[in-house]
Amino acid sequence: MRLLICDQQVVFAEALAHLLTAAGAEVVAVTHHPDRAVAVLRREAVEVCLVDVGSGPENRLADLCEASPGIPVVLLTGEVDDATLAAARAAGVRGVADKRRSPAEILDLLRRVRAGESVVCVNAIVRAPEPRTTVHPRGDMQRLAGFLTPREREVLGALVRGDDTTRLARSLGIAAATARCHIQNVLTKLGAHSRVEAATSAVRHGMVNPETGAWLGCGRQGS
Repeated sequence: MRLLICDQQVVFAEALAHLLTAAGAEVVAVTHHPDRAVAVLRREAVEVCLVDVGSGPENRLADLCEASPGIPVVLLTGEVDDATLAAARAAGVRGVADKRRSPAEILDLLRRVRAGESVVCVNAIVRAPEPRTTVHPRGDMQRLAGFLTPREREVLGALVRGDDTTRLARSLGIAAATARCHIQNVLTKLGAHSRVEAATSAVRHGMVNPETGAWLGCGRQGS
């Protein structure tokens, strides 16, 4: 995988490049300013662009995405909140993760994005204050569930069955780190605060069989 890294934190960027190279990635270039990253994208064959340029008064995510049509951009940043996610989606970013990820988790995310997935992989999403219980109208839940990938539907079914991360990973034949990313994607896409809330909503809206965890779709009547 040919990778471009752009991060203004020089030490972090260089260290990450070293670790990802040791893990099997080919780091084409490490830059510390979006303009330099754009220049690299114009002259080098890059498969994934890993950046941290989404915060501050000058958001350059859109510029990078426009400069790299067909090349997925992944935002790896210190803190991820709703505003960051909104900016990333608006710019066309294909993946978002926080910097608390291990090199193995980051590399796994990059490979999934290169394969065509859209991935949000964060330890915690900081949300604006809101009532603890969020009730989604049925139409909204159908719309949100439509964004789940087939793998994320399997993960949601496992949550309904009550599987923990280890059991879920084993049943799907994936690493625990990958399972955690899938779980976070499900929570983010459904707007759920916890695994229990996601599982409860899935059963209530008739998306998942409460006994088997099988995906039922979004067209059935909930209880």
